[in-house]
Amino acid sequence: MEETVSSTKDRQRAAARARLEKEMAERASAARKRRQRQAIIGSALAVVVIAGAAFFVVQAMKDDKTTEAAAPDSSASADPAANVPPAGPGTVNCVWTPADESGGGKVKDVGLPPVNVPNTGKSTLTFETNLGAISADIDLSKAPCTGASFKHLAEKKFLDNTKCHRLVNKDGFKVLQCGDPFATGEGYRDTDGTGGPSYTMVEENLPTDEKKPYPAGSIAMANTGQPGSTGSQFFICSEDTVLPANYTLLGTINKGLDIVRNVVKAGDDGAFEPSPGGGRPKTEVLIKTMTLAAA
Repeated sequence: MEETVSSTKDRQRAAARARLEKEMAERASAARKRRQRQAIIGSALAVVVIAGAAFFVVQAMKDDKTTEAAAPDSSASADPAANVPPAGPGTVNCVWTPADESGGGKVKDVGLPPVNVPNTGKSTLTFETNLGAISADIDLSKAPCTGASFKHLAEKKFLDNTKCHRLVNKDGFKVLQCGDPFATGEGYRDTDGTGGPSYTMVEENLPTDEKKPYPAGSIAMANTGQPGSTGSQFFICSEDTVLPANYTLLGTINKGLDIVRNVVKAGDDGAFEPSPGGGRPKTEVLIKTMTLAAA
């Protein structure tokens, strides 16, 4: 009888152990699949609905957590603003959320921009490309933190010798997307579009014009679709583009829009069809240098 009871208990323990191992394996598999989905979605970039179809315009960095921006040193205080001095006249305090590769994206460590930045004046953002110069006007009163981020990235030569990795040429949605520091070298890779800096920021200067949220010549910031997930990736609208007002309007192209239009018209390789749409530009756009200077 004792042997029977013991054998029964052993079988129950074995069965329980097997169930636990199976659950752990299933959880691990689900986590891997989730990270893979995030990387795939991120590489094509955030949900936008246009002409009845779903597309993505995102910077692949974050996982499926919805988080508010944290302090540059979150270990110092739970309150992001607790250790930041009050902003003085003509300045504003920005919150930079440190980013890592846990979400499936690639991170280039360039530290964090300054916390206190100007919110007055204008800057000119210039990309010297293999096809000519493309530049944009940035109003720091509207996008001070995003402007400060690009100043920081330009000083770090963050996007020098990188390629624009995605293009969409559809009715009402014509954009060229760039800003992945790892999109370099000859040809394209599946990972192009999944890279960004070692921080993200809160979206700012969101469009208020529902009919023309992103007019031709707009340069706007991509994100993952999650609040506070703006990084370094951006898209330039070659024509009026209708997207949800979820993407920071950084500025307006003042030179080189014809270059962007010609690239968009030349089309893409369809790598992201049927969803999220678009593909790699057939005409390669190489950003040789990126600079930002006071206007």
